[in-house]
Amino acid sequence: MKKKISLQLLTQIGMLEIRPTCEHCNKALPYNSKEAMICTFECTFCKDCVDHVLQLVCPNCGGDFQPRPIRPSHLLSKYPVSAKTVYKPVNVEAHLKSINKT
Repeated sequence: MKKKISLQLLTQIGMLEIRPTCEHCNKALPYNSKEAMICTFECTFCKDCVDHVLQLVCPNCGGDFQPRPIRPSHLLSKYPVSAKTVYKPVNVEAHLKSINKT
């Protein structure tokens, strides 16, 4: 039997920021983008960068990526998405060297 989690509880434990852009290429990733991918620390990249540049490995933590959930539009006014842009292009050569060491 599934338990329903209240929005109040989600707010207390922390909701995803839903960052607006890819950290590497700065591509817009709106709240409902199916192109947004995140790691366990919510580093946010577009699917193209994850697949073709980062080789499925987060350059910040070394973890993998999952599709970012889409926040339901009826909750956006009460739980707005982040306007915080994190733009720090990856040193691709160094990243690829670090993931090929294993």
